[in-house]
Amino acid sequence: MSHSSLMLVAFTAVILTACDRPPRETESPEPMEAEVMEDAGAMTPDPYLWLEDVLGEKALEWVRAENDRTLGVLASDPRFEMVENRALGIYNATDKIVYAERSGDEMHNFWRDETNVRGVWRKTSVEAYASGSPLWETVLDVDALAEAEGRNWVYKGRDCLMSAGRCMVRLSDGGTDSVVLREFDVSNRRFVEGGFESPNAKQWVNWLDADTLMIATGFGPDTINTSGYPRQVRLWDRGTPLADARLIFEGPETDAFEFPLVSHRDDGTHALVLQGPDFFTQTLRLLNTDGTLTVLPLPRDVSLQGFMGDHLIASLRSDWMPGDSNFPAGSVVSVLLQDLVAGTPEASLKNVYAPDAVSSVESVTVSRDRIYIALLSNVTGKLLAASSTDTGWALTEITMPENGSLNVRASDDTANDVFVSFESYLQPESLYRVMEDGEVLLVQALPERFDADGFVTEQKFAVSTDRTKIPYFLVRAKDLEFDGQRPTLLYAYGGFEQSSTPGYTFPIGNSPNMTSWLEAGGTLVVANIRGGGEFGPKWHQAALKENRQVAFDDMIAVAEDLVETGLTNPRRLGAMGRSNGGLLMGAMLTQRPELFNAIVIGVPLLDMLRYHKLLAGASWIAEYGNPDLPEEAGFISDWSPYQKMGEKGAYPEVLFYSSTRDDRVHPGHGRKMAARMRELGHSFLYYENIEGGHAGSSDLKQRAFMDSLQIVYLMQKLMD
Repeated sequence: MSHSSLMLVAFTAVILTACDRPPRETESPEPMEAEVMEDAGAMTPDPYLWLEDVLGEKALEWVRAENDRTLGVLASDPRFEMVENRALGIYNATDKIVYAERSGDEMHNFWRDETNVRGVWRKTSVEAYASGSPLWETVLDVDALAEAEGRNWVYKGRDCLMSAGRCMVRLSDGGTDSVVLREFDVSNRRFVEGGFESPNAKQWVNWLDADTLMIATGFGPDTINTSGYPRQVRLWDRGTPLADARLIFEGPETDAFEFPLVSHRDDGTHALVLQGPDFFTQTLRLLNTDGTLTVLPLPRDVSLQGFMGDHLIASLRSDWMPGDSNFPAGSVVSVLLQDLVAGTPEASLKNVYAPDAVSSVESVTVSRDRIYIALLSNVTGKLLAASSTDTGWALTEITMPENGSLNVRASDDTANDVFVSFESYLQPESLYRVMEDGEVLLVQALPERFDADGFVTEQKFAVSTDRTKIPYFLVRAKDLEFDGQRPTLLYAYGGFEQSSTPGYTFPIGNSPNMTSWLEAGGTLVVANIRGGGEFGPKWHQAALKENRQVAFDDMIAVAEDLVETGLTNPRRLGAMGRSNGGLLMGAMLTQRPELFNAIVIGVPLLDMLRYHKLLAGASWIAEYGNPDLPEEAGFISDWSPYQKMGEKGAYPEVLFYSSTRDDRVHPGHGRKMAARMRELGHSFLYYENIEGGHAGSSDLKQRAFMDSLQIVYLMQKLMD
């Protein structure tokens, strides 16, 4: 399967010296005429709906005033420039691990540094890459493109048919999820004049052959679902208008998404349409040569991982019991495609891997005739290689460094060697080449970014309200005194099957680099609460919908454990989360404000009675519930932060950050919550980046700036 297709499959799993100085207040937003929203049949006044007008003049005036006030508090701190320069130096370092995608005998990399702020797509040979000191050839310079075209282009990846030397390049204006698609000639390194081009939209594309694309995009208002994603998948022939592309599938407007998947391998090509009613269920339809589709009889909550010849490889979210067989949830299985088409999967269904009680599958990579499975075992990484035998699959564990995170970074269906990275909280990233015979060769090791000799990482456990043990990692100074006074940052995510795994000075994803925090005497805690994927599908499913409070209770249990064990106290304890983790932070603010003196609430979901009406929100109903159903609106109301705000007497001064250009999680969530806090007389800081999309930043300079806002805020609140 093409790399881009695998990324789309992964999408379905798709998805911060003046501490005591009082902040300058701005005029409280005047509730405009009592606007009203309708939720689950009840009429509820919401005076801040006007802040959902993303580019509205009044809303942006409010945003700019809050930005100025927040910068006056944080950017004027004498530590700000130091933290920003430190972060920017790390992000712009030329000795970073160079991760790349493999395509046959070539490695393709997207690189950003101080010179290439927007980035450059470049390539080299596999052997040169494996040497650790490759010479790179530029394929596309996005900085030069943006300057030449006068556009704020942010590179969002590419979908390629390398046998034809063509790619569809995804370009976003300012960092949104919406992209322009443009055909690119890799050999001649230029966009194809008169080639395939699709205007700005949330869209997905795969090559069926050199002259045909499978595309899911908008063809008018009736072709967009309630999540803002395309409902239709079409076949688009070269030389024909996009509007004339042949419709092969249309899903209902309530689906989360529909998109095309094409696996091009030397041992076979398979094209499918994936229909996703929600993030955790899917129906796969095989595209036949006559343009018709055949539904494959797989469990609805299966996750397609790829193909090997005529074998379909998938992972299971629930038990599958075809015939007399039983394949447990969390397993990786293989089945012949022809048996699926015939409706008899049990004829060839085999277990590639079945998890134990403390393990879960993080990723599945299909090479030429090996399947590499990256596992979490008690939230640390292991790597298995599966080979086909006459009776099934044989598993071999690859000897890799321990007590950290492992990620398969590059593979190709023409070879069995793969490139794998390792890192931990205190050990820099290293890149290895795992050879076909199991030999592990070091390719590149990241130099240390700070002196970690004085620190130690421990895994501890808190006990939640239902007596479940919740693991968390503690990164602390070796000589730390448990006197209850340590400035401590607690991070968690807890949703969408996503695991929070050890990363060098990073909690996860786009959260800030924590080097400055640790060097200043801070302590870092990362909690593996339910809702994530740390212990497989059941760990995630335990916190869905009406059980969402479970994730919040787990977070509270870890926070209380940090206090009870003498590490810190509420005056020195802060919490941080973004996106779904921003919802988690909103729950901490409204449920246990006395536990924290600082909370960073990043690109958050907060108004959970309206989230499904804003941008991509409707695609997350399987995670949170449907506010339009009275019985589900009831349990959502029990914990929705926007509705719960004001029930406690005192709140810490929190930091909200968001992005005007975020077209996934609506910035109105954070705006409205902040406005509600001011109405009730509570202090807060709010900063909204005008660019950056859901990541919150569109280039490395912006990322370092956003890092610094969060770190300095935490220093002011927890250290000063």
